[in-house]
Amino acid sequence: MKLVFCPRSEGTMEMAKCSKYLPKQTFFVCLCIVIFFSLGGDCSIHEYRNGEFVQNGNAYLFYGGSEGMHASIPKETSYGVANGRSYIGFDHVKFRRTEESAAKHTDYESSSGLVQAILFEASDRDKIGGSAYGGRIAICCTADLAKVEGCKQGEVILRPSDLAFWPMQIPIYFKGASIEAFMQAENVNISKTGMYNLYFIFCDPQLQGLVIDGSTRWKNPSGYLPGRMAPLMTFYGLMSLAYLVLGVAWMSQYLRFWRDILALQNYLTTIIVLGMFEVTLWYFEYANFNVTGRRPIGITFWAVTFGTVKKTLSRLLILVVSMGYGVVRPTLGGLTSKVILLGTTYFLAAEVLDVFEHVGTVNDLSGKARLFLVLPVAVLDAFFILWTFTSLSKTLEKLQARRMVAKLELYRKFTNALAVSVVISVAWIGYELYFKATDPFSERWQTAWIISSFWNILTFAFLCIVCALWAPSQNSTRYAYSDEGGENFDDEDALPLKASTNAELDKASIMKHERKVVSSDLFISNEDVEEDKRE
Repeated sequence: MKLVFCPRSEGTMEMAKCSKYLPKQTFFVCLCIVIFFSLGGDCSIHEYRNGEFVQNGNAYLFYGGSEGMHASIPKETSYGVANGRSYIGFDHVKFRRTEESAAKHTDYESSSGLVQAILFEASDRDKIGGSAYGGRIAICCTADLAKVEGCKQGEVILRPSDLAFWPMQIPIYFKGASIEAFMQAENVNISKTGMYNLYFIFCDPQLQGLVIDGSTRWKNPSGYLPGRMAPLMTFYGLMSLAYLVLGVAWMSQYLRFWRDILALQNYLTTIIVLGMFEVTLWYFEYANFNVTGRRPIGITFWAVTFGTVKKTLSRLLILVVSMGYGVVRPTLGGLTSKVILLGTTYFLAAEVLDVFEHVGTVNDLSGKARLFLVLPVAVLDAFFILWTFTSLSKTLEKLQARRMVAKLELYRKFTNALAVSVVISVAWIGYELYFKATDPFSERWQTAWIISSFWNILTFAFLCIVCALWAPSQNSTRYAYSDEGGENFDDEDALPLKASTNAELDKASIMKHERKVVSSDLFISNEDVEEDKRE
């Protein structure tokens, strides 16, 4: 291992300090883990504004970006962003040194102050840097290392890889005593699929105080989406179609039995609509990103917000259903304010976290700041799970004690589905931690998109199960109003659920029971018909 660069993540100064204390292998793992977390936030057009170089050993570094890149694909067409070309382009990149540094040179010098742009693929990380020098791994070639490594003094030590001309270095010189140096606009073609990293490095201590401005474009064959994010555009397109199918199926039942709709079914309709808006906005966000190379802040913000509202309402709905609202109790009573408070707190915590993760530049968030934002959401999720299963246990006991067999069976199916989803979630979190821990250099970036996509699939699958359990039917409101056999609210499961086709209940009886019912959104099941026959 030779390379000991520090990317910007927790602040370049802090990363520079870590190189003084970590062993070379540990430090490089630290580097690549930071790069991994940096990928999601930067757009494919990386902009540098007064970027400062950080000393690391005998070199001064500026992290220019890192993305998964697919090799160019020959195509007949040569227009548009999906033209098959893959390259890293340098646009208007300039370097500005201090007047003190420039004064050490004269206008008659043809060149001075070398800066090198170093591009390398993750598998070539050991091709950069040389032997230990002064107790540390050297990035720049010194007089002593020139004899050992055969490198050129004052330049970055590079050894050729299996791919010709890689790792690649592009030299930039100042002209004489000039303060600014401009990098020639060019595109570096990508002929091998891999995780590419860019650093700007200088070895001359006289250039201390150097800053960089400009931008680089990282283009894949299909557009500006980073390689690990490109499949997400297709994924969200398919998810939009899946939500459309679910929405059509649900609305066909909803409109068919619109007179017998419960509040619960209205809530489910709202969640389906929010989910449809969320995945559609994410699709357009990635589509725009792919064409322009920049993330549209407005679309991203609304996609995040719709998603957060959907997550919050979903958790609240699961919680109140677990409490038996409308089944063993007509209202939540004193729990209403607590449920609303929990939902509001969760929404605010999740919205702040998602906005910082997806809207704008994520790299500026330090590890401690991100941990500070993740912890409240994790704690609230754990509280939701604990409260939900505690409430479910009590509801099942009440249903069993009151011999509500059909609803008991319905709730058991709901409990089993919820338990399975929680177990799968915990298992997936473990796999996600394993995935990141075993891939510190992000070399499995082509499958990284599955990590985030899985949660959308799991959420959609559970939503489909809930919709199947509580699908609209002709029994919804009639179940609440038909109380033939008893005066006790708890005995309502003993009543037939379907409308009487023989007009056995007269209008006066129906009106009597309608006055008797308090605002209760009762959950129903077609299985209650069979229960009535048995009774």
